[in-house]
Amino acid sequence: MGGTDAFVEHRELLFGIVYGMLGTVADTEDVLQETWLAWAPRRDVANPRAYLVRIAVNQALRRRSRAGRETYPGQWLPEPLVADAADEVVRGEEFATAVLVVLETLTPAERAVFVLHEVFGYAHPEVAALLGRTPAAVRQLAHRARERVAARRPRFTVDPRTRRRVTERFVAAALGGDLEALLGVLAPDVVLRTDGGGKGPATSPDPVRGRHAVARVLLAVAEGVAGVDVRYRRVRDDPAVVLFAGRRPLAVLVLEVRGDRVEHIYSVTNPDKLTRAR
Repeated sequence: MGGTDAFVEHRELLFGIVYGMLGTVADTEDVLQETWLAWAPRRDVANPRAYLVRIAVNQALRRRSRAGRETYPGQWLPEPLVADAADEVVRGEEFATAVLVVLETLTPAERAVFVLHEVFGYAHPEVAALLGRTPAAVRQLAHRARERVAARRPRFTVDPRTRRRVTERFVAAALGGDLEALLGVLAPDVVLRTDGGGKGPATSPDPVRGRHAVARVLLAVAEGVAGVDVRYRRVRDDPAVVLFAGRRPLAVLVLEVRGDRVEHIYSVTNPDKLTRAR
């Protein structure tokens, strides 16, 4: 198999691993380009998959270590990978927005171990070889990462039809300015997180918590976006709404639904993270 064929064959795997480690498509594509440049001259590699993954993971770790999230203006959210509602879910729950958000609290090494082991099924000795660490160290990193993610991962499942119905109720109430209806669809402890990146509108530098506070913010924002085009989509396994002004995406709202209530809202308005919204 030629070098180009091997890279193309494993590109989807590499994209998934790197996106899980970095959370943005632009950074992921940059790492894949760097991986290709490091891979292209190689002709005598016995295991192309393992070699490519090792290059990609280490490039992602270097990029992650200098990502500078602490200087990011306001709240940081992962770039939403928007899909049509009919598209097949690929690795949905593991890369749900809630999980990607909590992965931001891990060290780069913990995040790499979680993505490789928990999401892509690499055994601890394989992860150790990829990261240049001992299996014992990797098991310790995996334990810490798993505990943090388990504390945040949603422990419930909701029927897709129910999630769609709740999403439609939420949109109708928020854009229609119906306070009572909006309060009825929000969970009492709902949390709103917004990422404008200093370039798009964001409600607060900190999460907004509680049904009444979130409802007030949403209704205030809705007053300024009258006439938007609403498209129902999905981000991994979460229901999502994309708001358009003409052909320009204004926001992607990802909803975490529990029962018949919205428990978390992740709103991305940073235009750099909306270039692939459709």
